[in-house]
Amino acid sequence: MIKLMISGMMITILMTTIMMMIMMISKKTFMGREKASPFECGFDPMSSSRIPFSLHFYLMAVIFLIFDVEIVLILPITIIMKYSIIMEWLISSIMFIIILLVGLFHEWYNDMLEWTN
Repeated sequence: MIKLMISGMMITILMTTIMMMIMMISKKTFMGREKASPFECGFDPMSSSRIPFSLHFYLMAVIFLIFDVEIVLILPITIIMKYSIIMEWLISSIMFIIILLVGLFHEWYNDMLEWTN
């Protein structure tokens, strides 16, 4: 049994060493400007990093993500209705929707939903 474990470990070490050697040998060493630079969503990383970024675009993206997650939470409400107590389901669903509406009205009141000012 111990010989089997030792031979398994030796095979694993040998295969790992062979794979690392192959990776080191086959690695491309030529790194151009495009390969060496990170991909940043269409921004040119070699240009100035002090380019003004639209804060409004960032806020719209965050609002979209928040409401996207809320949709994922709203969809199962109708499915769990038949498995739960109706009054508890109704109260929790209404409270959740009220919280969403208060957040939406707050964003609307602060003009966060307007694309241009």
